[in-house]
Amino acid sequence: MLRDRIISSFFVLTLSLFAILFCPNWFFSLIVTSFTAVALFEFYSIVEKKKIKIYKYFGTFLGILVPVFTYLEYGKRNEGIVPFSLVLFAIFVILRQFSKKKNGDILASTAITLFGIFYISWFFSFIIKLKFLENGTNLVLFLIILTEGGDVGAYFVGSAAGKHPLIPRISPKKTVEGTLAGFFTVVILSILCRPLVPGFTYPALIGIGIVLGITVPVADLAESLFKRDCGVKDSGSSLPGLGGVLDMLDSLLIAAPVFYFYIIAVNAGNGF
Repeated sequence: MLRDRIISSFFVLTLSLFAILFCPNWFFSLIVTSFTAVALFEFYSIVEKKKIKIYKYFGTFLGILVPVFTYLEYGKRNEGIVPFSLVLFAIFVILRQFSKKKNGDILASTAITLFGIFYISWFFSFIIKLKFLENGTNLVLFLIILTEGGDVGAYFVGSAAGKHPLIPRISPKKTVEGTLAGFFTVVILSILCRPLVPGFTYPALIGIGIVLGITVPVADLAESLFKRDCGVKDSGSSLPGLGGVLDMLDSLLIAAPVFYFYIIAVNAGNGF
């Protein structure tokens, strides 16, 4: 299990670093779009376990367009295309319900289809926005190092020394010890990674370390909550040892927009 986890992590990390460091922004956006498509399809698939009718192919198609439009907005300077597309997608999903022959689960089906697009496609597309900021390559690297480092710290300390369950009804294996280890790992990595973001002051680094140190376990628990509600252990099996792509991205889904808005807020206050 650990060997599979290491192999899968190495593969994903190698692909991610190659796309971030050596490829143009359009290729990076293509990788983000591919991850988004698989993660969103996995989300709709596990929701189907609850016997709720989801238009997963239609929803996945709309979800793929969000990172594509994000690239067009930030890379090609097409102002407002993403907010407009999200409103349009909501209308499309509602109109799709008109074709149903029965009225069962319409509210749940509509809400979950839209939630998947917002939670996975829109949230993860913020990593494309980060890439287009000044020093964007280093910002994306910084974010990935902190989020993945936090996960690794929590996993190994929790496995070796975890004794007190955090929230057993959501995730029986997550412990207080592992969560605290993950939090402090993120804060320490934030300070150590200052060469990636030389414009950041140490107070700003500590601040983002604390914010992401809290965000990462919350994001992880959120996905665990959804999976437990649907009665599944993993979102998929495409990454041996890690589960599915959604399992791999869970921390980044919330961390990416939080980090983006933190940068915007600190920049606005000249707090770097």
